[in-house]
Amino acid sequence: MPSFINFETTAQDYKHWRVEYDGAVARLIMDVDETAGLFEGYELKLNSYDLGVDIELADAVQRMRFEHPEIKVVVMQSGKERVFCAGANIRMLGGAVHGHKVNFCKFTNETRNTYEAADVDSGQKYIAAIKGACAGGGYELALACNHIMLTDDSTSSVALPEVPLLAVLPGTGGLTRITDKRKLRRDRADIFCSTEEGIKGRRAQDWGLVDEVIANSTFEETVTKKALDFVDQSKKADIKNGIKLGPLNKSIAEDGSLTYSTIQVELDRSTRNATLTINGPEKAAPKNMEEFELQGDQAYLLRMARELDDAILHLRFNEPNLGLWIFRSQGDPKLLRAHEDLLMQNANHWLANEVRQYLKRILKRVDVTSRSMIALIEHGSCFAGVLAELLFAVDRTYMMEDEFENDPRPIATITLSDDNFGMYQMANGLSRIATRFWGANHLIEDAQEKIGKPLEAAEAEDLGLVTIILDDIDWEDELRIFAEERASYSPDAMTGMEANLRFVGPETMETRIFGRLTAWQNWIFTRPNAVGADGALQRYGSGKRGNYNMDRV
Repeated sequence: MPSFINFETTAQDYKHWRVEYDGAVARLIMDVDETAGLFEGYELKLNSYDLGVDIELADAVQRMRFEHPEIKVVVMQSGKERVFCAGANIRMLGGAVHGHKVNFCKFTNETRNTYEAADVDSGQKYIAAIKGACAGGGYELALACNHIMLTDDSTSSVALPEVPLLAVLPGTGGLTRITDKRKLRRDRADIFCSTEEGIKGRRAQDWGLVDEVIANSTFEETVTKKALDFVDQSKKADIKNGIKLGPLNKSIAEDGSLTYSTIQVELDRSTRNATLTINGPEKAAPKNMEEFELQGDQAYLLRMARELDDAILHLRFNEPNLGLWIFRSQGDPKLLRAHEDLLMQNANHWLANEVRQYLKRILKRVDVTSRSMIALIEHGSCFAGVLAELLFAVDRTYMMEDEFENDPRPIATITLSDDNFGMYQMANGLSRIATRFWGANHLIEDAQEKIGKPLEAAEAEDLGLVTIILDDIDWEDELRIFAEERASYSPDAMTGMEANLRFVGPETMETRIFGRLTAWQNWIFTRPNAVGADGALQRYGSGKRGNYNMDRV
């Protein structure tokens, strides 16, 4: 495994995907280089994928939002003969440490959720054009699309073969999407997930596993016609020019600390924590969206969003022992609100919408991260609007009360905006404030009445917006005691507790995907039937069946 996984890439550096643009239609072509795995010890045969393949996919999907907003339909297809995608690479899964396997599954599901929501969020519809075998995670790629087209020949099929082949769960997203999204009947789903060779042709369409089955001789022209039909039906505005997403301004110190243009990430390995300090904007907000577009990826909110996203992924994969994340902010909350207000007031502008949707996705990434998280609302902080969302995403919040001796910074405040009450919904379909005050609508209304008002500690506590307020006598000691206490607990117990407590209220397809990922995948990926010396993952390709402990647990 490489010592450092980099989540930055560009279209020019892709090894596994290529994108072809033709008017309002893009072709997203999976053509995996089997010799270019992220780790050593396996080949990415049959368009199978590892984290490196999915990093490129996530980048391509993101660039289609920002760099190519003219795109209304994306056709996802294979660049290889007789195979669409064989799914996650089995050798990679067999050789990866447990934490990487689970984080890999989480990242792939986040990527699929991103383009699955692209139709509603950005007016970009995805078509999966399947020729050849489409199995496991490959079928999950297709399931996240809006429309699935399958060629009708002897080699093309869809399958979730993980149970009979590998003794593992079909990717959590696969099972959930065939039942919740495709509405596959339970008994048929049982047959489908127990059938190694998958299902072909008309039966796949009759069961709802695909939307169309097309004769091989007319497949290409039918896919093209469907894409153009969707373009004609699209309500997305015609947008000529996007903005370029350039490289991040990032440096990494010898101790692993990171410095971005808006964020600092400091590591304390002795207490196993990471502190993420988000710096508010230094310059006035653009006067209008035309000026915002001219600033491009250097506009503050987009720049900060990209840097925060990268920092989260870096810490998830490269710093698994840092179990506590501490969020801080510093800056002028009024200035931050002005930047956010510009996007709110121009919500129908394509770029304002894309930045807001991106911020929503990043906050969802925080929600499902398996780390203990707290926020410190200090003097001089700028937890306003979108940054205030972090206060309701973390597990606890600590706020400075009154003046601190020898601290000249402005008094600590929280400022809510309209967007805190619906724009940045969690996976459960609720705002974080609605989730925080589940079952107590009067508390939501009380908070809503304070929109735009800087709230000091006592008022924030009365409104239930913070966990604990502390004066300068207790601040340092209370935080030290909390960090020491958290570091003494089992990380497994913390993951289980936090994942259970962060979501309340209605279940959705998205909460089920990540809840099952946390519970089922964590369990199955530690069981000897899957990962033991004689387990299915280790014996895959050897001609020997896994040697199973037959006790049902």
